[in-house]
Amino acid sequence: MKKLINNIDSLLEDSLKGFASVHRDIISFNQQPYFVSRKVFEKKGKVALISGGGSGHEPLHTGLVGVGMLDAACPGQIFTSPTPDQMLAAATAVANDAGVLFIVKNYAGDVMNFEIAAEMLDGEHATILVCDDVSLPADHSTGRRGVAGTLIIEKIVGAAAEAGVNLAECQALGERVNKLTASIGVALTSCTVPALGKPTFDIAENEVEMGVGIHGERGRETVALKPASEIINEMALVIEKELAIESGQKILLHINGFGGTPLMELYAVYDLAEQFWVQRGVIVVRKLVGNYTTSLDMAGCSITVTMMDEELTQLWDAPVHTANLRW
Repeated sequence: MKKLINNIDSLLEDSLKGFASVHRDIISFNQQPYFVSRKVFEKKGKVALISGGGSGHEPLHTGLVGVGMLDAACPGQIFTSPTPDQMLAAATAVANDAGVLFIVKNYAGDVMNFEIAAEMLDGEHATILVCDDVSLPADHSTGRRGVAGTLIIEKIVGAAAEAGVNLAECQALGERVNKLTASIGVALTSCTVPALGKPTFDIAENEVEMGVGIHGERGRETVALKPASEIINEMALVIEKELAIESGQKILLHINGFGGTPLMELYAVYDLAEQFWVQRGVIVVRKLVGNYTTSLDMAGCSITVTMMDEELTQLWDAPVHTANLRW
């Protein structure tokens, strides 16, 4: 294992201190317990959006705190849920009279700890459970995982909250976007968790892992390495079937890197995915390519599709100013 770190135990704190210094115009960093909150927060009557999860997925979630998106994010240790006291402290710091909305990826630790925090929180609150990973069956014992579609929900709901939409409507909007969103990933390599010191799983040079999670979990199958067009078509077909996308449908197409794939390859993947949809008469109205929901140094990517309408498109286009997403 080769990593640019001094000490495994202090890696998260060192990273957060650097992040806070670079983006001090946008966010504030609370060290005990860890959470990041937005600096520009003047609106009363605005629903406070809070998310979080294990570190190692940067820029999700800390890099998405700011105007038009999250009000606070709670980073846990690498691939480990943040604790309820982090979530409670973050909620207390940014809550106002409009209530708190937690956006939670569907992983057991995240769900449990956010539930504990919500029970301890005074005031009105609600939760959106993100479960966009269609590599798992809909009836999976723990439900589908929340992956790169989390960003889409945080952006769209964040725009609505910024515009003054109330808590119940923000929650309903997030649940609707979740149902309209599907993601699937493919890995060329495993990732290396510093505390473990070796790749999470073994994979041969001539293999890829289809349907991986973002914590280094193996996928639903190991298949032979094929030309990119065949791999992307196979992934897109799963999404097409899941969302029942038909000709004329407008979509947002998000190609997300897992941390170890060059942008050159991600843009090539985008071109292949766009060709897939255009050939079916589907209209790609919005596009996002880059490393947003990563898995440390894993090589690979995911495809996320959200079925769009005029309202969702306007909310996606609304101004946003965070460390890693801004327009």
